[in-house]
Amino acid sequence: MYNTRLDGLTEYPFQRLTALLGGPAQGNMGPDAVNMSIGEPQHTPPALLHSALAKHQAEWGKYPPTAGSPDFRAAVTAWATHRYGLPAGFLDPERHILPVAGSREGLFMAAQLCIPPDKAGRKPAVLMPNPFYQVYFGAAVMHGADPVYVPADASTGFQPDYTAVAKADLDRAACAYLCTPANPQGAVASLEQLKTLIRLARAHDFVLISDECYSEIYTGAAPAGALQACAELGEGLANVLVLNSLSKRSSVPGLRSGFVAGDADLIAKFSKLRAHGGAVQPLPVLAASAALWRDETHVEDNRAAYRAKIDDAARIFGNQFGFFRPAGGFFLWLDVGDGERAAKHLWAEGRIRVLPGAYLARTANGNNPGQRYIRVALVHDRQTAAGALTRMNDLLGSL
Repeated sequence: MYNTRLDGLTEYPFQRLTALLGGPAQGNMGPDAVNMSIGEPQHTPPALLHSALAKHQAEWGKYPPTAGSPDFRAAVTAWATHRYGLPAGFLDPERHILPVAGSREGLFMAAQLCIPPDKAGRKPAVLMPNPFYQVYFGAAVMHGADPVYVPADASTGFQPDYTAVAKADLDRAACAYLCTPANPQGAVASLEQLKTLIRLARAHDFVLISDECYSEIYTGAAPAGALQACAELGEGLANVLVLNSLSKRSSVPGLRSGFVAGDADLIAKFSKLRAHGGAVQPLPVLAASAALWRDETHVEDNRAAYRAKIDDAARIFGNQFGFFRPAGGFFLWLDVGDGERAAKHLWAEGRIRVLPGAYLARTANGNNPGQRYIRVALVHDRQTAAGALTRMNDLLGSL
């Protein structure tokens, strides 16, 4: 016997990609291949990571607490307060912050926390942008809710307009996911959009789960965040959970270190849930994470490296394939007419692996908003990325 909700899960995008291309799985593609399908940062991790881990190596032999260390929570609180201009004391490290093993774990468990058996006498719903990070869909299905796909295409500025959702679905919504900057399109929700969404969540009593793991990679102004919107609304953190991690900010995806912040009642329940089934970070990881949250120099260098690669992409593609500079994140969202066809061609002719946009979206009202696109991750060093983008431009032009 097994949980039959698993039957409702589709294959993960990278499994579908392997089936499409018929080649080896990622990580075993040969020396001439460039894998631009996955958002796995390849920049060199900052040196302070290694020194912090070494300094705390004696603590590998201790069980860490579910709530993390006081130093970790203090570092995250200080970072968020400074980054978003929060009033002093707005975030309480004892009530509003928890560590998570990367944002993916937190995003999945947040749904488990928020989704009740029913809402407004009906099956609960989970609102999500379309396209979307696939964990949102998995979390909804595995916790007994209906995914409600809200368009996030060019017509909406690549961010979902949750105010346009039918009232019946808003009333039965248990939570709504928002990714800003967005994966895959790089669109950023404005401060006013965030305020509107928080008001909507409170009016219909659902939880806004704001996925902000790309918040520190941007080309212009620093993106606003849901904590900032809450502070400006002046009504506390009710109905809001924010997740962020060090994977992209500090180029340490293997550290599996992030945080969830927000509504004190939800954080208390989150702590109880994690005590029963969460992956708790070791004390040396928490110490290294605190050091990374306290340092901005490596983040500025990281951001500059991504900005240079986006500059290269702008020079290479110009106005072809619907190219636009993403406001945040490190993905290109290119309109190639048929994402699957383009991905197969790039792999067969150029040994460049990209992800068809359709694999990040669902067909709704007869339309898959990702079907025309490919997602390209600019995660390699500048020379490798520029070389691959130049080949990509030539190959796409010959389709």
